[in-house]
Amino acid sequence: MDTGALRKTATDTPLDRAAILTWLREDDPSRLAELWRVADETRRRHVGNEVHLRGLIEFSNYCVRACGYCGLRAANREIERYRMSLDEILDCARKAEEYGYGTVVLQSGEDYGIHTDWMADVVARIKGETGLAVTLSLGERPDADLEVWRSAGADRYLLRFETSDDELYRLIHPDLPGRRSDRFAILRTLSRLGYEPGSGIMVGIPGQTWASVADDIDAFRDLDLDMIGVGPYIAHPATPLGDLSWARRIAPDEQIPSDELTVYKVVALTRLVCPEANIPSTTALATINKIDGRELGLQRGANIVMPNLTPPEYRLRYEIYPDKACVNETAEMCRGCLQGRIEAIGREVGSGPGGRRRA
Repeated sequence: MDTGALRKTATDTPLDRAAILTWLREDDPSRLAELWRVADETRRRHVGNEVHLRGLIEFSNYCVRACGYCGLRAANREIERYRMSLDEILDCARKAEEYGYGTVVLQSGEDYGIHTDWMADVVARIKGETGLAVTLSLGERPDADLEVWRSAGADRYLLRFETSDDELYRLIHPDLPGRRSDRFAILRTLSRLGYEPGSGIMVGIPGQTWASVADDIDAFRDLDLDMIGVGPYIAHPATPLGDLSWARRIAPDEQIPSDELTVYKVVALTRLVCPEANIPSTTALATINKIDGRELGLQRGANIVMPNLTPPEYRLRYEIYPDKACVNETAEMCRGCLQGRIEAIGREVGSGPGGRRRA
């Protein structure tokens, strides 16, 4: 695909799947520079120059799942489990308001020790005591739970489908006994209930092809997602996928890499096919490039950053993958660092909840 066609995309001519696949495989620096430029311009026109900060509270690391890559998986006996109290969560939310964040993101493993009514009370208390939007990221909960939390005031729900390749998904994310996982159905339910739904993928899962990632980007568009998170695949060593002999075998030239460049391509192409979506420059991206990974993500289509509000004594134990960026920083340090990084690339910190801007 020529760069002229890419420039037409910036004026709202959609990229088709074949063009997405061609750009994913592109490795010419001058052509990629044009991709970055057009994605950044599309971001500016559709969501503006503000970078919205969404304070992350990782309030429980219990999980019933057996995901093949995640350090929180139920079978990991090396991790010290925790659940934060209501008061601890509220303290973090008050800090978010004090720091000028517009949103808190309440994230946990898929933890059924988090009872429906307790979570509803947490949401209602945050909404009643602050002006913050509340995003939940609690895994595959029943529709009835999602409805209760929406009624309590939750604004958004994040549920990454990780890959649209069903065979690969089943391999890395086994079903629970008697309950088949269908994240696409849950995302449609979230839309019906009035949430802003968010999803996303990992790039570079062993056994993941270039073609399947092109399908993923097409799926973002079909789902009409409000937020889309894209990050590199990083396996925890205490998991089956920490040993690559467990992975699905495909032809070497079909395996998409989990490197920084490929993630930037997916971020940029996601911005072009979903121009209104909120797209974070993720912690995982900052983990594989601690110097300027977040900044480069923001310059290639992203407009959201999630500073961590989790108290340090818990943050160390929320180890989805090892060597996570900023794990030893306090919430205040994280806030100051990110504001400086955002301003250094000529962008400004956003105010308010920063929901999706629909044309």
